[in-house]
Amino acid sequence: MIKYFGTDGIRGRAHEFLTPELAKKVGLGLSLLACKEVIVGQDTRASGAVLAAAITEGALEAGIDVYRAGVVTTPMLSHLSKRKQTFGVMISGSHNPYHDNGIKVFNCGRKLSQDEENILEFFLNEKASLKPMSRGRAMALEDGFQIYKELFEDFSVDTDLKIGLDFANGAAWDVGKKIFAHLGWNFHSIGDEPDGKNINAGCGSTHPENIAGFVRENAFDLGFTFDGDADRVLAVDGGGEIYNGDHLIYVFARHMLEEGSLNGRGVVLTRMSNLGLFKALKELGIAVETTDVGDKYVFEALEKTGYVLGGEASGHIINLNLLDTGDGLLNAAYLVKILTAKNISLAEATKELKMYPEISFNLRDVSKEVLKIPEVKAEIKNMQKNLGANGKIVVRPSGTEPVIRISVSAECGEEAEVYLERIVELLKGWGR
Repeated sequence: MIKYFGTDGIRGRAHEFLTPELAKKVGLGLSLLACKEVIVGQDTRASGAVLAAAITEGALEAGIDVYRAGVVTTPMLSHLSKRKQTFGVMISGSHNPYHDNGIKVFNCGRKLSQDEENILEFFLNEKASLKPMSRGRAMALEDGFQIYKELFEDFSVDTDLKIGLDFANGAAWDVGKKIFAHLGWNFHSIGDEPDGKNINAGCGSTHPENIAGFVRENAFDLGFTFDGDADRVLAVDGGGEIYNGDHLIYVFARHMLEEGSLNGRGVVLTRMSNLGLFKALKELGIAVETTDVGDKYVFEALEKTGYVLGGEASGHIINLNLLDTGDGLLNAAYLVKILTAKNISLAEATKELKMYPEISFNLRDVSKEVLKIPEVKAEIKNMQKNLGANGKIVVRPSGTEPVIRISVSAECGEEAEVYLERIVELLKGWGR
């Protein structure tokens, strides 16, 4: 069976695994959302084709017309859903290994609202039934790439940069090359030979050292690495130095502030963002709204504040001036445009951003329920108080893996390590 998760897709509170049978029910359940047609896409995982066929069959039985998009990126599917004013279903395990898979559902380009999600989950939990419908039609989506590439027309700038790309053997392996070729840029790629099982395997944004080595060995000027469904991007400079989402948000925010496109002079960050970024933005006079981890929460905060830029250190960056969701390819093109226009390197663009030492650890074999214990919460709060304004502690349960994610930053790395060890010991002690 295929591991089932979906913190930013169908949550599946009562489901541990995503099976073809459950996927078919997702297709059937779309009719409860007044869905008349749906675009179905997938990344390169071996399980994707089977799950896509199951969702398609369910939708057809429910009288829904299905457009088969094949292998597409998640942001591409989101954009197609918006442009065609219809539903979209993306089958992807994102940055996870090939044996994980999940489902993200869009309505006119946006992920389902909580109410819509609840309706679909109610049906998945076998608490609702459907009346037989006349069978829908299945068709290939013919104009998907033409619609998507329109987003990149403003990035057709002349550049001498030599660029390396790591597509993580994922959804962007083909469309990404087409986009950069369309822009006429000098690029070379790796992670572009998917076999169904090598997605994110030692490559992509979860292994940025791969693109760093590729850039250094070939004396490129710049490099980008994406995750399995290409909604994330990290960058490296000519020396192989890795720049995460926090670095890119800083470059984007500063540029947008200068050109007057940073609405509200504010940015949305998550609790995981580096303290250095918070302080650098404050020095620029840019306000910061902090939210929980997850692009869904970032988007909600953008809507609430009226800001247009937000994201996470993981490389998931939403710039509403470009698209309603995070798009790794689009953000990579945007960075190239900025660096070219200013005629500066990535290192120069971030020289005034001083990042704090930060250590992260994924704690396994300890129940996530330990985080609800009052004594544990009180001790972590006390540690944060001791660190003060020049340190930050984030402890949270992962939404996609059976781990507790711990992140500690401080003015020096040694201090961060001490606090990390204390937290690990605390959780292990109470979690036995």
